Amino acid sequence: MTTHIDFKRHPCFNAKVKGQYGRVHLPVAPKCNIQCNYCNRKYDCVNESRPGVTSTVLSPEQALYYMGKVLEKEPRISVAGIAGPGDPFANADETLETMRLIRQEFPDTILCLASNGLSLAPHVPELAEIGVSHVTVTVNAVDPEVTAKVYSWVRDGKVIYRGIQGAELLLARQIHAIEQLKKHNITVKINTIVIPGINDHHILEVAQTMQQLGADLLNCMAMFPNADTVFEDVPEPSKREMADIRNAAEQYLPQMRHCTRCRADAVGLLEDDRTDEMRGCLSACASLPKYSEARRPYVAVATLEGVLVNQHLGEATRFQIWEEDEAGGYKMVEERDAPPAGGGPQRWLNISRILGDCRAVLVNDLGDSPKATLKKKGITPVTMAGFIEKGLEAVYTGKGLNKLQGRMRKCSSKGACVGAGTGCG
Repeated sequence: MTTHIDFKRHPCFNAKVKGQYGRVHLPVAPKCNIQCNYCNRKYDCVNESRPGVTSTVLSPEQALYYMGKVLEKEPRISVAGIAGPGDPFANADETLETMRLIRQEFPDTILCLASNGLSLAPHVPELAEIGVSHVTVTVNAVDPEVTAKVYSWVRDGKVIYRGIQGAELLLARQIHAIEQLKKHNITVKINTIVIPGINDHHILEVAQTMQQLGADLLNCMAMFPNADTVFEDVPEPSKREMADIRNAAEQYLPQMRHCTRCRADAVGLLEDDRTDEMRGCLSACASLPKYSEARRPYVAVATLEGVLVNQHLGEATRFQIWEEDEAGGYKMVEERDAPPAGGGPQRWLNISRILGDCRAVLVNDLGDSPKATLKKKGITPVTMAGFIEKGLEAVYTGKGLNKLQGRMRKCSSKGACVGAGTGCG
């Protein structure tokens, strides 16, 4: 990153500027990978202001457009954050793409995320590379016996864990994530939901452990009882109880005392919220096309000499980038280096980002894993053999590619392509 960003403008981490600068939460992460016993995620609940609630969900491209509209209405917005309505890293692709788009279009914006930490750690290097500077991790206990009382289940991939097993997994992942965040010089705030009779006796231990991990700020939040949850009958802790807890925890970490328990689509200053005012704009942005072809004018090609499509995706060290010219033909725009070999599935994600403005990529062959990754990113993988121009014509005119399917070497991995990311043999 080369742009100088004034991180003191983050109103959640610096109470002195809460009346000068604001934040916008971009609701691009609907899925969640844990079930908290105090959480009931509702959409279109406009009368509630609490985490996990939003009136709609945006795609990354819609979020970028919405960000522009927000800044037109409220130029004092200094922070773009993702806080759900689920967990950002149960929706990692959408989260990272949104952060990249905002960074590219609004380079002086502070980027911020809030996560439960379960699936956060593997993405920390990329967050640092994008320039995400502030991350909040919700840690409700550091003793698995206590943690197990807070959550109904924890889902890692397709496997659901309950009780102590789920609690131990979540806590280990949270600790590792915080360690990685601090290793990459990212400011870390810890959110701890204070639940009477469950973890209110345990907050000081949380604060001490988080201090040892290098956390920068602790936000003790009073649990808000929600209907149709396990804790719906647990009373909200009083203001006096919360003040005592914060005062005691302050011996370990600075305390955030000005949290407004924001919605997942909150926008405005903490002291001048404009979420209601922007709701119509948010809904309008949610109806925009996901990604128009105008934003993807190019076609990428894996080629050895620039005439034929004759490389597997995994073998390519660079891609030629082509576009239509004004005369109805095609011209090469540039060459782009492929990510280094190795890295497994992460390499396919990196390739999809390098080719983010391409509607298709012409390759001799590719495996199922990179094919799925490219398609998820809106890039059509076209397997073919023959002249590049024939492939370009088929892509741009929409005609079938069957006649181009010639004799091609098949992946030695039988299409799986899930090894080290070093390419097909």
